[in-house]
Amino acid sequence: MPSLPAASSPIDWPRFAELIRAGRRFLLTTHLRPDCDAVGSQLAMATILESLGKEVRMINAFELPPNLRFLDPAGRLESLGGDRAGEWIKSIDVLMILDTTAWAQLGDMGEVIRTTPAKKMVVDHHVSGDDLGAELFKDSTAEATGRLVIEAADHLGVEMIEEIATAAFAALATDTGWFRFASTTGKTYRLAARLTDAGAKPDQIYKALYENETLARLQLVGLVMRRVETELEGRLIHTWIERADFESTGALASDSEDMINMTLAVGGTQVAVIFVELAGGGVKVSFRSRCSLDCAEVARQFGGGGHRQAAGALIHEPLAAARVKVLDGVRAAMR
Repeated sequence: MPSLPAASSPIDWPRFAELIRAGRRFLLTTHLRPDCDAVGSQLAMATILESLGKEVRMINAFELPPNLRFLDPAGRLESLGGDRAGEWIKSIDVLMILDTTAWAQLGDMGEVIRTTPAKKMVVDHHVSGDDLGAELFKDSTAEATGRLVIEAADHLGVEMIEEIATAAFAALATDTGWFRFASTTGKTYRLAARLTDAGAKPDQIYKALYENETLARLQLVGLVMRRVETELEGRLIHTWIERADFESTGALASDSEDMINMTLAVGGTQVAVIFVELAGGGVKVSFRSRCSLDCAEVARQFGGGGHRQAAGALIHEPLAAARVKVLDGVRAAMR
């Protein structure tokens, strides 16, 4: 299968390859509340680097959610604070951050990134971001960071194998809403075909993600959907999740993922917002748009960021206050 064309990418791949070849010991990390693009990109990149003889560990500021463990059957993703992680981190040559350029999304890994003397790299497709003191390998036109990981493999001359293809397919498929978001193009399908030819099994990935629900998540969905409210002639839809909801249903924090997309299934809706009260304090706000509203621009008002049609922010205020402030901002942007 031919490799992906490089001409359309703004990324300096020769520089990327130079940094990879110069390093020996790599630490990969990604954002809190991980999705398949974060985890899949991390796992695929680790395999790519190992094929080049690099020593690689994946250390994050979170425990991998149960619904994503199928991507990491060997349990290679580590949580920061493990028995030997601290000493090993001191010896790395390169720290690579995948699928985010935001301090707020890195949690306790932020301190590692700030203090390490290692070379720092970011591989990401989000528009907005902070200065992490790293060399940026970003392409906001890419539909998923998973695509950039495969482009990296091509520029490094790494053969596509099933392990890489499976992780990258999960990243690509989920960040495009299983190929239904506007970010999906002919290139997306061609990459999906290439990954499938290399061994990714779309039916098994889909089943693991969407046909393996727990009763607790279904109960949480029902509770959250009963709270849904619409405004502006039905163009705006929003709902919320309280900390107590996780306790009453037995659901996990990761069970709230994708609920915002369910609200957009209501006919006539153009913008969706969901508020999730976090156990550690603060409120996670997610925005989705299927109109001209720029979600990233709205999220930036509240210290967040993301894409035009999907973005998020973390607000350190009580849930009620966060809802008032954010919805006022969204209404203003929609008028």
